[in-house]
Amino acid sequence: MTKDETKQAVLEIIADIAPDEDISNLKSDVRLRDQMQLDSMDFLDIVMELRKRHNIEVPEADYPQLASLDSCADYLTPKFTALGK
Repeated sequence: MTKDETKQAVLEIIADIAPDEDISNLKSDVRLRDQMQLDSMDFLDIVMELRKRHNIEVPEADYPQLASLDSCADYLTPKFTALGK
């Protein structure tokens, strides 16, 4: 999976979790929580959906790695690749 595909997978999860948010103009290098109305429960939902949909575990210590779309792609792409996606 490419970094762009990883970003798209994260965006799909965000769209399902926060359907009222406009994700079309998100900047990939800016923290998601600075651009959207995501609270800590929404963030946990994203982590849970990554596990449910893609079988990717994100340890709590690694949560800061998911701050922006770029950092999500950097962190998650190798995990998708390891799963053969």
